[in-house]
Amino acid sequence: MTFLARHPEAKIVRLQLRQNLVLRHMTPEQWDELEPLLDITDYPKGALLENQGDSSMRQYFILDGILKRVVSNPAGKEMILRFAAETEIDTSYAAWRLKTTIPYAIRAVTRVRAAELSMEEWVAFVERHPPVKSQFEFEVMKLMSEVMAHTITLHLLDAPGRVARFMRKHAALVERVPKKELASYLNLSPETLSRLKRRGKIDLQ
Repeated sequence: MTFLARHPEAKIVRLQLRQNLVLRHMTPEQWDELEPLLDITDYPKGALLENQGDSSMRQYFILDGILKRVVSNPAGKEMILRFAAETEIDTSYAAWRLKTTIPYAIRAVTRVRAAELSMEEWVAFVERHPPVKSQFEFEVMKLMSEVMAHTITLHLLDAPGRVARFMRKHAALVERVPKKELASYLNLSPETLSRLKRRGKIDLQ
């Protein structure tokens, strides 16, 4: 974990941050205020960023790589709720506002570099800057709608339909998400995914 100002690739990181869906419309003055709060962290594949049930929460802006949001039951069965990649965020903002523990875990699917800060610092920042807060809450609502749509899809579509929807909605991730992770996200076994591909039911690389 390195403060942005001290990071050896600070210039590149700043350019990446300015492409983020939440941050891209900020003013120079807002950037001057936010940058000293940001830590830049590199996570290995499989790293746990947030644990289900945690009460200590952070805000993440993805610079490189893919994160997943996942829930598990006491028996250890997992369900992947969403993937997020460059220019996107992951957050436990809703839990923070509701004063509950985080109801899911956040893990690195690939190697990940993220800019992050504590939820306390991020909430204080957006409260001082209503336009940023508005954009942030819009993105939070979008990702919550995405999770809901995905959950409905698992019940309403057959296996080829689920794969087709993922390829349509997340074309940029099709070749980047490991097939085992993709199968889990679609509530399929890796064998079923491979069988669909062999039979020509789906077109995965």
